[in-house]
Amino acid sequence: MAQEFDTIVIGGGATGAGVALDLALRGLRVALVERADLCDGTSGRYHGLLHSGGRYAVTDPESARECITENQILRHIAPASIEDTGGLFLTTPDDDPAYADKWLSACQACGIKAEEISVARALQSEPALNPRTQRAFRVPDGACDSFDLVDALAVAIRSLGGSVLTYHEVTGLEVAGGRVRAATLRNVRSGESHRLGAATIVNAAGAWAGQIARMAGCPVIVRPSKGTLVAMAYRFVNTVLNRCHRPGDGDILVPIGTVAVIGTTSVPAEDPNETGVQAWEVQKLVEEGEKLVPGFSQARALRAWAGVRPLYEEGGAALGREAKRTFAVLDHASRDGVAGLVTVVGGKLTTYRLMAERAADIVCQDLGVDKPCRTKEFVLPDPVPPIAHRKTANVSTADGGSDSTQPTATRTYHVLPHRLAAVEESQAADSLICECELVTRAQIEQSARAHGGGQAHWILDDLRRDLRLGMGPCQAGFCNYRAAGVLNAMGAADATQATQALADFAQRRWKGQRPLLWGQNLRQALLDEQIYRGVLGLAELDVPLRSTPLRPVTNDGALGDNPPGDEPQTTLSEV
Repeated sequence: MAQEFDTIVIGGGATGAGVALDLALRGLRVALVERADLCDGTSGRYHGLLHSGGRYAVTDPESARECITENQILRHIAPASIEDTGGLFLTTPDDDPAYADKWLSACQACGIKAEEISVARALQSEPALNPRTQRAFRVPDGACDSFDLVDALAVAIRSLGGSVLTYHEVTGLEVAGGRVRAATLRNVRSGESHRLGAATIVNAAGAWAGQIARMAGCPVIVRPSKGTLVAMAYRFVNTVLNRCHRPGDGDILVPIGTVAVIGTTSVPAEDPNETGVQAWEVQKLVEEGEKLVPGFSQARALRAWAGVRPLYEEGGAALGREAKRTFAVLDHASRDGVAGLVTVVGGKLTTYRLMAERAADIVCQDLGVDKPCRTKEFVLPDPVPPIAHRKTANVSTADGGSDSTQPTATRTYHVLPHRLAAVEESQAADSLICECELVTRAQIEQSARAHGGGQAHWILDDLRRDLRLGMGPCQAGFCNYRAAGVLNAMGAADATQATQALADFAQRRWKGQRPLLWGQNLRQALLDEQIYRGVLGLAELDVPLRSTPLRPVTNDGALGDNPPGDEPQTTLSEV
């Protein structure tokens, strides 16, 4: 495959997809390239928060101003991906009461609408809150489904004639005469390599941006910071909760879909692929959640995972919480003498559109394209399949009144009963594949075809991002083998490929359960082990995996009912 483009964008997260859409809207021939599925990296591994900017008002006002501006834009252009939860900043008994006044002044200076409400009103709206809360402030936070957002961006790119190449890894950049000329790609599924020519290349690889820039001889020092999150099996609240103190571990609780996500930690990472979760991180997050919602630690923790923040500050050496959360756009023509190459790094998912606009401006200036950015007004399509899973409902906000941050007082929710109603309407109950998230055979077939059915190395994780397959309480214990069977029956994968996909997905789900082996999670893990190792004998099959092999669970004592302490309740041995 030898093709020529005006721009190749490397990185299929929100920023890369945002750059590709911006350029496509300006009339350029664009190719978006991603080494795995869209949203496989940092964009698919965050807490789901649409930032108001309040978190950074005191410590990083530049980022705070960017967040509140983009928050308002995204509500207009990506309504299908956003749930207007509203947000609360709370002074708990563990927080310094004096910080609240400093924070409120900082919000006003940054243009963030922060309004103090009575604790009684906050409790009326969210009864699960800590009743010992001292002060409460309402802000325009929200929840954003990054999978839906990036899918919508991809749909728009394709509709404008752009190319979206998933499972294509960049293995080299061609530089000649002081300018990038092409990128060499390897098709991860087929193993074939080919060259894509381009007048310009945008490096939006996030935490991997330094590795891509080095391919063109350009030094870019990204300081990866790993953040661990835990999804609880209950939603708890319908409003984003924040601790009113300097940013720290476990001080954000985001209701997203049917769960609540507590996050995050901040640990410097040597390698952006280091996403392992440590027991102390889970324990810390669960303990901090208890300060916001009493009884939090007694609920079932469903899954733990980690993402890597691509922190960057030109000439800076700050790490972790001390590093700024704003972004940088590097024009390597002036910086390193390599024309046609632009790197965009840092920032947050909330600011992806602004980051994309700045990078696209440099590309257009280089190519002599005099067309303005249109992404502030371009409303993204709704990528959700025909069997809908959302509803819009009138609701009250945290003070018991209407939400004045939006023209209408509506919120969009992920509501499982609406999926159930659609299943019952279509009389498709006999083809229900995932009972937890109510995913049907028809949805799996539709999504599989959209991903290019018939290709080797089918990854069920792609369908998880599309449909929430395997994201419910059983963590794919029952739907995994059913979905693999559907892929085989429809001809999207032969027996070996379907078995490989099944084994890989089981291992990926196990990775997120492994740090949470106590109480109900341990019981579920033992059941899943019996299904896949005992009944199906999956660990005995000679199946090549993208991830590490299945490991058995062994219990040193009685099943535990509490989160992990200093001594682990279970041990894990290699197969």
